[in-house]
Amino acid sequence: MPSALITGITGQDGLYLAELLLEKGYDVHGLIRGQNNPRRELVSTLVPDVQLHNGDLTDLSSLMRAMRDSEPDEVYNLGAISFVAYSWENAFITSDVTATGVLNMLEAVRLHAGDDADRVRFYQASSSEMFGKVQEVPQTERTLLWPRSPYGVSKVYGHYMTINYRESYGMHASSGILFNHESPRRGPEFVTRKISQAVARIHLGHQETIALGNLDAERDWGYAGDYVEAMWRMLQQDEADDYVIATGETHSIRDFLDLAFAHVAIDDWSSYVVQDPRFMRPAEVDRLVGDASKARDKLGWTPTVTFPELVAMMVDADIAAVKAGW
Repeated sequence: MPSALITGITGQDGLYLAELLLEKGYDVHGLIRGQNNPRRELVSTLVPDVQLHNGDLTDLSSLMRAMRDSEPDEVYNLGAISFVAYSWENAFITSDVTATGVLNMLEAVRLHAGDDADRVRFYQASSSEMFGKVQEVPQTERTLLWPRSPYGVSKVYGHYMTINYRESYGMHASSGILFNHESPRRGPEFVTRKISQAVARIHLGHQETIALGNLDAERDWGYAGDYVEAMWRMLQQDEADDYVIATGETHSIRDFLDLAFAHVAIDDWSSYVVQDPRFMRPAEVDRLVGDASKARDKLGWTPTVTFPELVAMMVDADIAAVKAGW
């Protein structure tokens, strides 16, 4: 039975990945920060077969203990402070966790592996936010990185550190440059889930309006359940590499609003949406769209959920949640 350690097990990707690996017969371990983490119960409920270990990406000794106790064949580093807007409010903590945390995890894996550097395979969750002020459309693995937030800068550091450990120590270390991926498990602070929750509540008479920032930002949105499959496929390759994971389609916030409101039979959403300057980014990333042809050709990966299906899935899940009193 192969063993895997997942950091960021409490996030949407960590939960979907844990489910995928358990289905494949893995012994799955998760790193969780703090004994009283409010999401510990969620993990225990959704994936009760996962063994949890206390640890912190800013504390190398705790990562070494987690490596020792889990003895993983594969490590998936999904842990980060991933809400972009927060990264301007606290750039230091974002950098400490999202950037230096990658270095700590790589070092823990390297030290644990000892003389057999590639016996533990490592996945780093890189991000399309690294492209920032995009230098070409669509973006590929070779596109110049130009991050426009402390979060994006932190992800660039972790991305290049992963490449450096691969080239310096011969580690099987791969990065997935994942474009925006959503699901009903997305945190409510993210714009897609903020919209799906609001639409559900407006539909059921529990809310009147929703306040948003830039409605013209364009993103390449896919389904998180599809994207964790790509992560796993990367670590099954003979050689480590970096891959863009994306749908190749771009849609605006307005497009998301159109589909979400139309799903509850509201054709004109203009009276329900208020633009609020507080939600504007200091430096906007206007348009992201990825070219995942390398992942398609080398990993055999393609997305299975379309953009309209994703929006409908999220709205339906939030309607059910509101009705259940969640």
